[in-house]
Amino acid sequence: MTYNAEVQFKFDATYTHDYNRGFASHLGDEDFLPEEHFLITAPAADLNAKQYFKLFEKFMLCVGMCPSSIRSGAMSLVFNDMVKEEEQRKVCAEYELTMDEDLEKKYQEYKERDAEWTKMNIHYKKTFGSEPKIKGDYTKDEFGHISDAFDSVDGVA
Repeated sequence: MTYNAEVQFKFDATYTHDYNRGFASHLGDEDFLPEEHFLITAPAADLNAKQYFKLFEKFMLCVGMCPSSIRSGAMSLVFNDMVKEEEQRKVCAEYELTMDEDLEKKYQEYKERDAEWTKMNIHYKKTFGSEPKIKGDYTKDEFGHISDAFDSVDGVA
C-alpha cells in the first residue's frame, strides 16, 4: 500500500488601479504588480514539525512578512500564557535559553563562580608567587625606581 500526500500554500492577490482617489493617485503604481500568485507545494507524507514550520516560513516570506516577525510569531506559540511552564522549560533546556524568572538564580551562580575564581587566583599567587620574569619586563624596587628584570650581565635575574 502506498501513501501519497502533498501540502500546499496558496496566495492570490490582484491590484486594481483606482482613478477616483484624486490628485497624484497614480503615484506608486509601479510598486505594485497587477496580479500575484504563489503556490508552494511539498510532499507531506513524512514531514516533521520543524519541516512544516520551515515550509510555512518560506510561504510567509513570499507574502511579505519580515523574518523577525516570523520568529516572534513562532516564539509566541511556545511562550504565552496558555502553554504550561513545564513545556516552556523543556524548550528552554533544548535551546539553552534562560527564562526571566531564572535570571536572579543565574546571576547568583555567576557571583559565586567569580568569588571562587578570585579565591583560586589569590591562593595561586601566595603559593607560586608572581609570574616568571621575561627579558624586557620592568620591575619597581622598594624605592619606586623602574629597572629591567634582567640586571646582570649573563641575563639571569
